[in-house]
Amino acid sequence: MTSANVVKVTERDGALLIEMDNPPVNALGIALRRGLMAAFERLARESALKGAVLTGTGRFFSAGADISEFGKTRENPLLPELIAFLEDLGKPVVAAINGQALGGGLELALGCHYRIAAPAARMGLPEVKLGLLPGAGGTQRLPRLIGVERALAMIVTGEPIDAAEAKTLGLVDDVAEGDLIGAAFRLLEGAVARGVRPPRTRDREEKLAAARADSGLIDRIAEPLLKRQRGLPAPRACVEAVRAAVTLPFEEGLKREVELFAQLVNSPESKAQRHIFFAEREAAKLPDMPADVRPREVNKAVVIGAGTMGGGIAMSFANFGIPVWIIDQDHESLDRGLARIRENYQITVSRGSLAADEMEKRLARIHGTTDWSVLAEGDVVIEAVFEELDLKQRIFRMIDEKARPGALLATNTSTLDVNKIAAATSRPEDVLGMHFFSPANVMRLLEIVRASKTSFDAIATAIAIGRRIGKVPAVVGVCDGFVGNRMLHRRTAQAERLLLEGALPQDVDQAVVAFGFPMGPFAMGDLAGLDVGWRIRKARGTKAPISDALCEAGRFGQKTGAGYYRYEKGSRTPIPDPEVERIIIETSKRLGITRRPISAEEITERMIYPMINEGARILEERIAMRASDIDVIWVYGYGWPVWRGGPMYYADQVGLGQIEARLKHYAETLNDETLRPAALLSRLAAEGKGFSSLPVQPIAI
Repeated sequence: MTSANVVKVTERDGALLIEMDNPPVNALGIALRRGLMAAFERLARESALKGAVLTGTGRFFSAGADISEFGKTRENPLLPELIAFLEDLGKPVVAAINGQALGGGLELALGCHYRIAAPAARMGLPEVKLGLLPGAGGTQRLPRLIGVERALAMIVTGEPIDAAEAKTLGLVDDVAEGDLIGAAFRLLEGAVARGVRPPRTRDREEKLAAARADSGLIDRIAEPLLKRQRGLPAPRACVEAVRAAVTLPFEEGLKREVELFAQLVNSPESKAQRHIFFAEREAAKLPDMPADVRPREVNKAVVIGAGTMGGGIAMSFANFGIPVWIIDQDHESLDRGLARIRENYQITVSRGSLAADEMEKRLARIHGTTDWSVLAEGDVVIEAVFEELDLKQRIFRMIDEKARPGALLATNTSTLDVNKIAAATSRPEDVLGMHFFSPANVMRLLEIVRASKTSFDAIATAIAIGRRIGKVPAVVGVCDGFVGNRMLHRRTAQAERLLLEGALPQDVDQAVVAFGFPMGPFAMGDLAGLDVGWRIRKARGTKAPISDALCEAGRFGQKTGAGYYRYEKGSRTPIPDPEVERIIIETSKRLGITRRPISAEEITERMIYPMINEGARILEERIAMRASDIDVIWVYGYGWPVWRGGPMYYADQVGLGQIEARLKHYAETLNDETLRPAALLSRLAAEGKGFSSLPVQPIAI
């Protein structure tokens, strides 16, 4: 693509309109940078031109750098050079921020002399989410416009702000209702009429004064922000770059920003985070899907089941403007579920994360009923009842009778055979799994389960729905537990064995948290409720001796104030409980197991390596299309630390030979054949390859 194709330049009343047109997000790749530089050079060269308006096409001003260029030979002009040239033009340039201005896109806007935004525009510097910091002057210019406190918050968290807040902070000069480009040219005319050299953001010093007068201010502001980031290098580097804006002259601050960026871009954490960035975009792409497949239109949703999961799914639709009906069998269950939804929204409002009027708008989109005839209203119907196959099949027979032709029919099952559920209908081509993760209104992962007769347009529709409601879709095949829960089962089995062999819940949880997970398996079990797994085990005729013993004692987790830990009234903080230790020791003794000290290293390996091994089996069986799909599922659904890149990426970094050797060791010393290395893992280890070497393969159906 040439620069002429991605930058449109037109003359208007003695000024230039410069439009970035590099769909889908106006990424600042080399062609776009060259096109912009040519336009700015023309503006500098032609004395008759008095200034310019810079904007984007589509929904983006610019989403920033083309990160596919990272690690490659960098071609001029680089973005910092482009921005410096723009800033020094001596003729005013107005950024007309038509949509999202993120990363380098916002840095480009910061280099303009004036900024005006559309009401729906959003602005942010999300580089920290890729393990990086803004590398084109963002850490130096943003504090000069909005002050150190708000700049640190934006840069360290990576969270964007809307146009109204941007105006309040001084990030933009105005918000234009109606004709954005017309308003931008009026702003430009006013600047020209004043006849003064256009202001450079780099020269603004007044909003740095407070931090310069108080040497401890930056650290006090940064402390709570960094506490949430768990010691990662990028957030700390962001703080240091902003500190340079306060303590150093502008040019020296830029040099410090560049130094810090260079350190981060080669860090293992950033490489892992960039891996997930690309993997997320691939996870929903099917290699065998015809190019002309289009999703069905979805304007209304129906959710069956007003429990915790059904309510969360309904909220997910309502949050993004889609009306939804919730069906339950009786008014008592329905009212309880609707009350829980209102309570969840009220909690969000109380935390300041949602306006009260927005809560009411979302609630108005959610309708409850016991009348199954509303199934005919749904463009998508999602079943979210108990994990019982017979129950789900009965419900799908009813859905088949009442849902309109062409409706997408989805089950939220987390483990059951979607083919058997689809077989209960006369239209299995419309049936698939849409496995939301709890809490469904918060967790971003959506496992889309492709059954043997699911049509491509049904899959495309589920993917489109997922993206529309803010989820990360990953398409998987049918097996017990699909991808995420199938792997989790291996970790759960080892966690139970570790308790029987000598560890305590806090030992296991501490090792898992030290690895980077937000919670350990036992604290997580208490949060979810131990009775859920107990009910499933009883239905399947399987056992987990310690968990079963806790449930038999009425210890279901936080909901009962006791599970693997005990909980003070009104607190979610787990407290190690001697009673649990007594139950564990007695269970080990009853089963004839001699307890022993277990190191944190062994705990970590047995929590992680069996999951990787199961991931290899999943790839062998073509339940997942790519190793990176498994990484996406674990990062967005199970709290895998993004800076470790997902289990399969992590395995490649450790080395498959090392993992194979440790699995063999545990299989033999523990007499546990489930730990025997998968054939694929052993083959790749023998060849000196990693999971990333595997080709994309269609899901087996």
